[in-house]
Amino acid sequence: MFRVTTSGVSHGPGYMAIIDGCPPGIPLSVEDLLPDLARRKPGQSKITTQRKEADLPEIWSGLFEGQTDGTSIGILFRNEDQRSADYSDIKEKYRPGHADFTFDMKYGFRDYRGGGRSSARETICRVAAGAIARKILACQGIRVLGYVTQVGSVVYQPADPSQITLEQVEASPVRCPDPEKARAMIELIEEVRKERDSIGGICELVATGVPAGLGEPVFDKLKADLAKGLLSLPAVLAFEYGAGFQAASMRGSQCNDHFIPDPVSPSGIGTKTNRHGGMLGGISSGQPILCRVAIKPTSSLPQSQPTVTKQGEATEIVTRGRHDPCLLPRFVSMGEAMVCLVLADHWLRWKAQCGG
Repeated sequence: MFRVTTSGVSHGPGYMAIIDGCPPGIPLSVEDLLPDLARRKPGQSKITTQRKEADLPEIWSGLFEGQTDGTSIGILFRNEDQRSADYSDIKEKYRPGHADFTFDMKYGFRDYRGGGRSSARETICRVAAGAIARKILACQGIRVLGYVTQVGSVVYQPADPSQITLEQVEASPVRCPDPEKARAMIELIEEVRKERDSIGGICELVATGVPAGLGEPVFDKLKADLAKGLLSLPAVLAFEYGAGFQAASMRGSQCNDHFIPDPVSPSGIGTKTNRHGGMLGGISSGQPILCRVAIKPTSSLPQSQPTVTKQGEATEIVTRGRHDPCLLPRFVSMGEAMVCLVLADHWLRWKAQCGG
């Protein structure tokens, strides 16, 4: 019921997002979108790409007197700092880890300037739409927060993800809530950047205040839609929720979450643990929804790599331009946006089904 359409390319005039299904009467302004967009935009710290973009949204439709009017919301972003010449060398070469080869196989040609439609800059539209979805969720007491739990070999394990605050996450440019681990992560990112390399990691996302009952029992399971939404983001190679892959080594007696009385829960029922990540049978249980995604190292490297030309001839390539040595710091807002979009959609479907 909550639908997002995006258009645009990294080195074109700009991007446009169209959001359908947003309920009327929600206060909304450009200022409401800026905090999440600022966390996504390039050039925010020395450990991110130095491309300079203001990323200022222009809301063209869907508002009247400061409130959503129930019609399509149109948002425009203008590109300002393109350097298309940085990509002239890859016009006839395939970059390892990128969609260059597969785009040629699918369409017969491609926009080689920064990846064209496959550029991660497209996520600016998702983050803007996610900020609107976040406002819908906030009215219901639902909060979505992401943070970095791993960069390379540096791992942070939160004791209680539901207690992490935005202030803790934003205290470090790497967006890890633990100051000591954050410093180690930054040092590692700086190390690989000086070596003209990149590093990957893990982003954990937690949603609290989600009522029991969201999601469908078969194809549109809440976990399935969260997986699809997050895996649709650039550079995501894996998704898990709850205990995730650790469940493969557990016994049933270790993995099951036992039900207990919970006077705080609207249903009066909770679970002692949360290995199911807030979802049972694809439907939210009322416990915090917890999922993680693995982000690969940035594929664009300022060092020579073997590749081939469009004609299949062996060659070397050095990717020029401005690229993140680690994608995790800027990914957090993108991951949050997709979780917000999925939860807002399922909340609206739930309310429609219940007649609310």
